Parts: sequence; structure tokens; C-alpha cells
Amino acid sequence: MATARDSEKAASGAPPRIGPEAEWLHRRETQAVFAALRMGGFEARAVGGAVRNALLGRPVTDVDIATTATPDAVMALAEQAGLKAVPTGLDHGTVTVVADHTAYEVTTLRRDVETFGRHARVAFTTDWVADAERRDFTMNALYCDADGTLFDPLGGYGDLMAGRVRFIGDAAMRIREDYLRILRFFRLHGEYGRGAPDAEGLAACVRERAGLAGLSRERVGAEIKRLMLARGADGAVRAMFEHGLLVLVLASAVRVSVFARLTAIEAALARPPDAMLRLGALAVHVREDGGRLARRLRLSRRERGRLEMLGEARPRLGAHMPEQAARAALYHLGRESFEARVLLAWARSGAGAQDTAWRSLLGLPARWQAPAFPVTGGDLVALGASPGPAIGEVMRRLEAEWVAGDFAESREGLLARARASIEAAREQDGENGARAGGELK
Repeated sequence: MATARDSEKAASGAPPRIGPEAEWLHRRETQAVFAALRMGGFEARAVGGAVRNALLGRPVTDVDIATTATPDAVMALAEQAGLKAVPTGLDHGTVTVVADHTAYEVTTLRRDVETFGRHARVAFTTDWVADAERRDFTMNALYCDADGTLFDPLGGYGDLMAGRVRFIGDAAMRIREDYLRILRFFRLHGEYGRGAPDAEGLAACVRERAGLAGLSRERVGAEIKRLMLARGADGAVRAMFEHGLLVLVLASAVRVSVFARLTAIEAALARPPDAMLRLGALAVHVREDGGRLARRLRLSRRERGRLEMLGEARPRLGAHMPEQAARAALYHLGRESFEARVLLAWARSGAGAQDTAWRSLLGLPARWQAPAFPVTGGDLVALGASPGPAIGEVMRRLEAEWVAGDFAESREGLLARARASIEAAREQDGENGARAGGELK
């Protein structure tokens, strides 16, 4: 992250040095990887997301390192330094180096020799600018030495500070190399952008949109989920909608206004973003929409279940619903689903993020814990019920009556009801049997 001493450089657009507050850079494991590569006389720099996030003071998780060392040299130097080296992508120049259980992807500098859509034939190089020029966006072509010195060959620092997501070189050509970059453009704008998207990049995304049809559903789904979690997802989603890309990708009717209200409510409540809830607010109107969207984006079974739950019409939730009805809904849905359904209903209602009635309903799980139904099937068998479907019917009826009574009936009272029901059923069976015997005579 830039320090006060770097303010003059930042104002002029010159990239500052990453200081000691960047724990990921100065920790022992990272420095051990840099030291191992220096031992062979090679250059090495962290690159991409770690550098980008460090400059913004955001958390850094994965650290990628670019180097002039070939993959074989990386393997040998890592092992010589007592580090573990895993050949995870030798054809593309990548070795995973593990230092004290921390993994680093170390990739040899590359230049494209020939591209085939998403794939390219590459050659290793020692030219840092050539390596930068084959990347997607300028803010991802920022490099950092082991001591924090930045290398910015393509003006990525200025774009990052301006909140401008800009393609490297010809935007259309970058997109044709991998059409997923259309979605990445909007996702990165949602995460790092300010104001309107870069005009040149936006125009290229719109012109090249037909290429989205050739992407795998898994890749599209993964990128959409990341977009849903972006800090400025509302603006990015609206831009995609206004330029005809959102409906093209989701193949669903969308409600960007509901999505915007949901993100505003989450922000006001300081709730972390929920990708499936946001996706549901955007494109799930009935249960069937959830299944269609899950297939479209190749989502997991659990994710599909959550989307379908968001499309259910019952129980119907409202800000001014009676407390007893709200408790019944919480009991049937469980806390996670109840809160998600309340947030979605809130966003659909058009009420503001400060609405006290909706806040009260959302807070129900914090002030009331749904009890467990105190009767089991084993209890009914002990009362003389015959095992089988009839037990389930009695259980459902008892539970419904217990919930309708606001969970007030005791276990003893429920068992007494069950005993009476079982005895009545037994008497009815006896009468039916006697009647059948008489008819046979």
C-alpha cells in the first residue's frame, strides 16, 4: 500500500514502493522464494493481483511470481534451497514452489509466438515488457521486486489509481484470445472501477459479445459468481444490462433494480455479499428459474437448491406480518434460508435500507430460536402405532397443529393427542374389518 512518503510520486502517476505493511511480501516464506531464484542469478518479481491489491491496501491471498529463470532452473533452485517444487504447468512455464506450507506459482517470463483463441504457443523470454504485453489488463501487469520496488511498464498504476480497467493493447484482440475477458472486464470494473467503464474496452466487449457463446458453462458460472461478490457489483451489472450482455449471458429476464436494492440493504446492514442471494435477486422469479439458471451456469447441487428456495412462493414474507406467522416461517425455513428470503422480499418490496419493520423481521432469529419438534416416530411406535406411512401422516398433523399453536403445546400434550389419534385409527380399522366380514357372509 502506498505510504505518505509516496504521496508526491502518486500525485505524479509514478508508482510508489510497496512498504513494510505488505506482510505477504516481507514474510519469511515469500522472501525465501525470491532468495532461491536470486541464488541462480535470476530476476524475480511478484505480479498481478497481489501487487494490485497491496497498492490499494486490500487483502492479499495468492502470490504469483514471474521470473527470468526457466522452469527447470526454478525446480532445481527451489530444491537446492530446501523448498518443495511441484511441476504444475511446465508447458506454460509454471512451477508451484511451497515454502513452509505456503504455495507460490512461479512462472517464467513468456511472449506469445502464436495464439489460438484461449490457447497460445509461447516462448520463454527475459523481456519483462514482452511478458507484460501478453497479459489482459494494465492493472494486472504491475510487478514488484522483493524489496517493494514497483515495475510498471504499461501504465497500470495510473489506471489502478484512477479506477480504470483498461485492456492491454488492442482490446478486441485481447478479447479474441479468451472471450471470458468480456466478463472479467465487468467483474474487475465492479471490484476496482470508478465511474463509467473504459469506453474503448466497453465498445470492444459489445462488438465481440458473440464469442461468449463458445465459453464453457463452468467458466462462465465461476466468473459470474465472482462478479456477484464484487464491491461495486451494482454498477457492473447495470452496465452489462444496458449494453445487452447480461440477458445474453444469463438467458433470463433480469431485475437490476431489485439487485441494486439488495446490495444497498447488505451495505447498510454491513452484511457480507452472498453470491447466490444476489443472483437470485437478479434473475430468479419462480422456483423453475433457479433450476434453469443453475444448469446454465453449471452450479453445484447446493447452489441450485438455494436458487430454487429463493423462487418459492411460500411462505410469503412481509415486513408487517404477524410475529407468530414469522416464527412459523423461521421454523420451516431455518435461519439461513429465512434471512435470505427476508432480504430478497425486502429488496423486491421497494422499501429503503433503513426500514425498521423489515429490520425487525430480519432480526427475528437473533431474538427467538426455533425449538425442535419434541415427538419422534419412535414415540408413536411406543404408543402402539404400526410402523409405516400412517406414522408419517400422524407426525405431520401433530407438527402442523403444534406450529399453528405457536409451539406452545408440551411434549406430554402432543403425546396425548397422538395416543388419541392412534386409538381412534385402531377403532376405525376394527369397524372396517367387522363391516368387511359381514359383507363376506
